[in-house]
Amino acid sequence: MDWLYTFSGFIVGFIVGMTGVGGGSLMTPLLVLVFGVAPATAVGTDLLYAALTKMGGSWAHSRRGTVDWKIVRLLASGSIPAALLCLALLHYLALDEKHLKALITGVLSVALVLTALSLLFKPWLQKLGGSPDGVAYELHAHHLPGATILTGAVLGALVTISSVGAGALGVVVLLFLYPRIPMNKIVGTDIAHAVPLTLVAGLGHAALGTVNFGLLGSLLLGSLPGIWLGSHVGVKIPERVLRPILATMLMLIGGRLLLA
Repeated sequence: MDWLYTFSGFIVGFIVGMTGVGGGSLMTPLLVLVFGVAPATAVGTDLLYAALTKMGGSWAHSRRGTVDWKIVRLLASGSIPAALLCLALLHYLALDEKHLKALITGVLSVALVLTALSLLFKPWLQKLGGSPDGVAYELHAHHLPGATILTGAVLGALVTISSVGAGALGVVVLLFLYPRIPMNKIVGTDIAHAVPLTLVAGLGHAALGTVNFGLLGSLLLGSLPGIWLGSHVGVKIPERVLRPILATMLMLIGGRLLLA
């Protein structure tokens, strides 16, 4: 079974490298639906997997100057407390396996559908964010720091419970909030924010006993070369082709989880 986990890590890593979408959107449903891993263990393991795989990307973006650390701090001001609160609630509620599975599967399904919609409407949301009138202008003129902290809090809750949201969903929301920032800086900022968020949430899940470290090692063994290869292939495929394919796939997975 270990080699199948490693192969799955390679496939997901390749897709992540090619599309830039966070592995949680793909890895957690794969572990739950294909391998029958308990949802809580799949989420906890994937969170540490995401933290470790994104550290290299964060370091590379930081070296290139494509991280806006002010935005990272604003996002983390909302996401880290939200993650800690969700972990405390999970510990306090001490849900049995049936109810915990229902909670995580439900949140995971919603997060996948939101991620899919954000991919489909990404150009429209970016254009709306840059609009010189209406709600977008009011938001950017007066409430941008608060909106960024609130975004972080929502992402923190989603990521902690489902492991999904720190990738594509985070990028699209940042494009709406900061439409004038170059795309490479948006991506770098999102990755830099994802590292502390997934690390805190992952360590919290480890404390709750919902991380399989053997599984984590097998996934990393495949994902690291997969990400490297996918990043080289992805530059040859237009985003307008990849985006609807990936969004459709996430919609189908989200629907399948709801019916599971």
